[in-house]
Amino acid sequence: MRYLEHFEKIAPTRVSKRKSHAYYWNDITYYCNYFSHETISVLEVGCGTGELLNEIRADKKTGIDFSSSTIEIAKNRFPEISFHLMNAENITLNEKYDLIILSNLIGYVEDVQLVFEQLKKVCHERTKIIVSYHNHIWEPALRLAEKLGLKTKTPQLNWLTRMDVRNLLSLAGFDCYRETRRMLLPVNIPLLSPIFNKFFAKLPLLRLLCINTYSFAKPEAQDAEDTDRKYSVSIVIPARNESGNIENAIERLPKFGKWQEIIFVEGNSTDDTWEQIKATEKKYASTHRIKTAKQEGKGKNDAVRKGFSIAEGDILMILDADLTVPPEDLPKFYKAIASGKGDFINGCRLVYPMEKEAMRFLNMLGNKFFSYAFTWLLEQPFKDTLCGTKVIFREDYYRLVSNRKFFGEFDPFGDFDLIFGAYKLNLKIQELPIRYRERTYGSTNISRFKHGLILLRMCGFAARKIKFV
Repeated sequence: MRYLEHFEKIAPTRVSKRKSHAYYWNDITYYCNYFSHETISVLEVGCGTGELLNEIRADKKTGIDFSSSTIEIAKNRFPEISFHLMNAENITLNEKYDLIILSNLIGYVEDVQLVFEQLKKVCHERTKIIVSYHNHIWEPALRLAEKLGLKTKTPQLNWLTRMDVRNLLSLAGFDCYRETRRMLLPVNIPLLSPIFNKFFAKLPLLRLLCINTYSFAKPEAQDAEDTDRKYSVSIVIPARNESGNIENAIERLPKFGKWQEIIFVEGNSTDDTWEQIKATEKKYASTHRIKTAKQEGKGKNDAVRKGFSIAEGDILMILDADLTVPPEDLPKFYKAIASGKGDFINGCRLVYPMEKEAMRFLNMLGNKFFSYAFTWLLEQPFKDTLCGTKVIFREDYYRLVSNRKFFGEFDPFGDFDLIFGAYKLNLKIQELPIRYRERTYGSTNISRFKHGLILLRMCGFAARKIKFV
């Protein structure tokens, strides 16, 4: 009750107070908006006077708050948004949302676990949740700011650590898949604040001092047995000079999912790969759903895009025609994404021992380096950036395509395009260890030094687009 009385009391001045601290609030809005998309539905729990919701990119926006005075102000300011007077500990909405935001709310509720449990009512199986809250080490500084009149006085708050929030989300049935921190200086000091908050706040140790913590969560995974026949699958196999592997790919590929289609995309081969593809399509026409295409451009990225553009399955998979990732492992990828253990599944070749010639030494060193870089960029452990097998829902892929304007056309391989795109969509990225096999036919199409330099440039470019934002 003390929290409700507090917000009713400050409601008349809340808009002006927020404007006076716009630098702080705008950063929260910007960061949440970074992970939103114009085609999704968004619910903000504890929406206040509606500024964040007004700025969020979304097809449908809904806000709830327990302060009647605050909700009236929000309705008057932003009549196009649906606002409801409602307690976060008793949500009565009848809709499901793609993204749910709790911005600086959990410090002001009596029972945080109950609030998280209430979110289940408005979640579907792939809903994403963003929870922002103050870093507990800032409590003395913020209390001092209140005494000096630099911050609105508040009742005693819940000061939760990242582990507290992760634990409460888990108890409520959610998987917390990423955590990050932002903002070293919450006030706008010209020149100084932009440098500190954009760059220094992302560095090891210093980032521990940031004022805002963000936890990203999704509903926990389902029982894999319930999803065995839930989704259809399109398996795209880019093939350049892989004549000897085409029929082998069909013979070794297990059946899984509701139904599956196999899409061969031939790319400027100098051997008889295309002829083998067409012969295989004819031979297995009665037992397999096979599509074939020739890519217009060059490179694996172009081939994958061609295959995905004609795919009809719910889930899209990439299988390299060299079969160094065994086709027999694809059901593992299906189960991981279909059960909700991840929204984007990336194969990892760097867990199990490899066959002798599976990966050359310099390639191994390059992958190790990029795994460290990606772990830092994506704020989660990430070992293998260049494994060819990647899996994503088709509807997420089309959102990724529409987001390409944000990154631009920077990736000849397609691996970075998909991984960074998945991060920008706020998908849970899950690595799946596989045993990497030696080639049985042909030779690698990767140039270690030329392509290594390209990858370095892409990392630098992506750091600007992902890390220093």
